[in-house]
Amino acid sequence: MGLDILAYAGIGVLSGIAAGFFGMGGGTIIVPIMLVLGHSIHHAIGISVMQMIFSSTFGSIINYKKGLLNIQDGIYAGIGGLIGASFSGMILGSITPKVLTSLFLIITIYSFIKYAFKIKATTNLTPPIRSKLSERLILIVTGIITGIFAISLGIGGGLLMVPILGYYLGYESKKVVPLGLFFVIFSSISGTISFHDSDVINTQVLHTGLCIGIASMVGVWIGIRLIQIASAKIHRNALLIVYMLSILATAYKLVVG
Repeated sequence: MGLDILAYAGIGVLSGIAAGFFGMGGGTIIVPIMLVLGHSIHHAIGISVMQMIFSSTFGSIINYKKGLLNIQDGIYAGIGGLIGASFSGMILGSITPKVLTSLFLIITIYSFIKYAFKIKATTNLTPPIRSKLSERLILIVTGIITGIFAISLGIGGGLLMVPILGYYLGYESKKVVPLGLFFVIFSSISGTISFHDSDVINTQVLHTGLCIGIASMVGVWIGIRLIQIASAKIHRNALLIVYMLSILATAYKLVVG
């Protein structure tokens, strides 16, 4: 039991570093590791979403203190996330483990290709001038869409928000990353409640998620410190390695079963 706690704590620190260093929820790391350790895809996603509550909250506090987080924008995106993620339990309960694992693999491969081949994000486009009301509606709708799909796959959604908000609101990636991490607070809480109501989260998932989540806060602090000293090249190569390992582990689980 003690060895399990140490292993989960190590996974938490690793996922927290990813959250702080890359702005991701940590699911890209946690889900495939949980699959390899023998957890079902449903439980792996439940564990991943639970730990996001800890990493995203702690990371957002740090980003806010550094002046990197726009709370007002984050609130509107978060409202959408609460709405969208509330459907995640129902979606998770209606999709077979193999289909769910395949969807997770597709999302991860897409993100890997996007970074590996330097596909330009749409953040460079100049969007039309919009009213405050339309901007807020875009933030809410983006939150809903991201919450539905990202939480159902256990990946948080921070990275999915970048191209959407970049295209419609012209946000730069540096502005979206803290916003995405703040958004994960709302979506992960809503998703966890939805998973619990759908019996996805049992006692084992609860204990594992808490252990990984608490440890992830240490990792977030490390990740934010690392990003301040790492070059852009090191940052990009590290992200590609994370995606590649995630793809291999998930593909292995999909083939072996």
